[in-house]
Amino acid sequence: MMKRVSAPVVSPDGKWVVFTLSEPSYNDADQSTDLWLVPTDGSAQPRKLTSTKGSESGTVWTPDSHRILFSAKRDGDDASQIYLLDLSGGEAQRLTSLSTGASDPQVSPDGKHLLFVSRVYPGAKDDAANRKIAAERKARKYSARVYETFPIRNWDRWVDDLQTHIFVQPLENGAARDILAGTSLIASQGYGGASTSGGDTLQPVWSPDSQSIVFTATVNRTAAAYSDVVTHLYQTPAGGGEPKPVTRGKDSFGSPAFAPDGKSLYALVEPNNGKIYNNHRLVRLTWPESGTPQVVSESLDSSVNSFAISPDSKTVYISAEQQGLEKIFALPAQGGQPKALAAAETGVYGSLQSSAQPFLIATWSSAVKPAEVVRIDPSSNSQRLLTNVNTAKAAEIDWQPVQHFSFTAKNGRRIHNMVVLPPAFDAAKKYPLFVVIHGGPHTMWRDEITLRWNYHLLAAPGYVVLLTNYTGSTGFGEKFAQAMHGDPLRGPGVELNEAADEAIKRFPYIDGSRQCAGGASYGGHLANWLQATTTRYKCLISHAGLINIESQWGTSDSIYHREVMAGGPVWEQGPVWRDHNPIRFAKNFRTPILVTVGENDFRVPLNQTLENWSVLQRLQIPSKLIVFPNANHWILKPEDSRFFYGEVHAWLARYLNPQ
Repeated sequence: MMKRVSAPVVSPDGKWVVFTLSEPSYNDADQSTDLWLVPTDGSAQPRKLTSTKGSESGTVWTPDSHRILFSAKRDGDDASQIYLLDLSGGEAQRLTSLSTGASDPQVSPDGKHLLFVSRVYPGAKDDAANRKIAAERKARKYSARVYETFPIRNWDRWVDDLQTHIFVQPLENGAARDILAGTSLIASQGYGGASTSGGDTLQPVWSPDSQSIVFTATVNRTAAAYSDVVTHLYQTPAGGGEPKPVTRGKDSFGSPAFAPDGKSLYALVEPNNGKIYNNHRLVRLTWPESGTPQVVSESLDSSVNSFAISPDSKTVYISAEQQGLEKIFALPAQGGQPKALAAAETGVYGSLQSSAQPFLIATWSSAVKPAEVVRIDPSSNSQRLLTNVNTAKAAEIDWQPVQHFSFTAKNGRRIHNMVVLPPAFDAAKKYPLFVVIHGGPHTMWRDEITLRWNYHLLAAPGYVVLLTNYTGSTGFGEKFAQAMHGDPLRGPGVELNEAADEAIKRFPYIDGSRQCAGGASYGGHLANWLQATTTRYKCLISHAGLINIESQWGTSDSIYHREVMAGGPVWEQGPVWRDHNPIRFAKNFRTPILVTVGENDFRVPLNQTLENWSVLQRLQIPSKLIVFPNANHWILKPEDSRFFYGEVHAWLARYLNPQ
């Protein structure tokens, strides 16, 4: 129920930060998300800018630092539109009125034009055409989805034929123009943006001279069943015209950003080399002649999550995962050795931003400190809070920072772990152990507060929670993340058991006779694998976990990377398909298990949990099934979440008997 700080955006002159503040509620009608403003010198407390029922997103500044733009659905809007708010006073002015909505605004460097994106119908040349097509489809007597290409689903949505286009209009007055309409790029059957859980994103940015736009797109999205989908950077004239590729080849590029001096274009690249994971690297292209991309972050063996460029264009700042944390590194703009900024030695940074001033803006949080906006001064290697939204409330909670430890597994790899202690912790007592397994698998347990598997909430009844970054986790080097190629379940499963043994040996307050394990998504896969391979745990919990990697391949919205992981297609029945498939070891199932799933989950579809349930019932194993009809891959609704945690605690209590 704490307020949630996110998405800080610093003004071009470096004097102000706009950020989003969400106030959650178990009643949907009482939830709110608004924009707030705070000075970067810390001279005043944040002040509220918006107070509407709808939320704002995609906030950006005008070059003069006097106004902000954002996307919002307000009274009278059928879809989200772009609004302009003058910070000197007055109401926000609506700038767009497209029937298909508008989002992701960007103002040209000269301040004269606005770009935004909208999802439109193929072949529609203007908004009137979009309205006509929408009306015709609404009037249909039948209801059917028809496909000739893959994919057909994405996370919790059926894929439709709408396309994401870029629109440009004068900032002050004038009509919006679809600058991609009629181009051969969008006529490609495989056209689309970079894929996200919410759809496609083109990530458009203005060129330094305000004459063109660089964006991210793919032309082989329909090859997703048998190939990697490759995204590239394109440049298109601001007045319209055929986009031309800025990058080429089999690697994927995205997140373009120009250096302040206008001489360099930076982007992230994901190599395509037949492996299921590669670090995202930062590359630099000279501008405007853009040649071969130069890798800037090669000396940093971490995936770049975000980056910002110094006002003098000589330094690039990178945020990257390392050892359960997310740190900030400084690099020479053309590459070199990274230097860690140790402004905070715990927690994670996010939303890294720079401006005309020689400091950075970001969010910072840890497992016991909710996110706040911070100012980071690279010259003094220091930071200070610009917001204190939850500081007082967090201080009232009986929780302790996570404890880190590593050990060498029998396979020779160093395995990082974090331990979370319950409230009113007494080292003289004995506590059951709850091994919580992260999903992904290419992510990591981080020193931060999470909502879906909240460390301290899980520990609250009286458990020690163990968080293990098994092989395949990010933040420990590219080779470590790639090492699960061909070994998706067995190796990580062994490491989880070894980590539990190590924790029991190191910490005398853990009762090794009372252990449970559980996780979601890939963590659910591994929970089901533990069901197939060990009886050490008193109980298990699997949310959105696969039980059959063969049927998972056939029904998920994303399939090709599973084939790459397994070393070949399912019909060839290579060793992974046979030896890493929990259902093939069902004769070994013994452990009581709680299985839960969102009915609208298309990444690990409902059939996986139903297959699991059928096996469990056939074998008469103590088990419980919970289906959330309104959930997708995650349990997002507040009351559903509260019920979920209650059921998890009840299941643990039944078998672990916390005291």
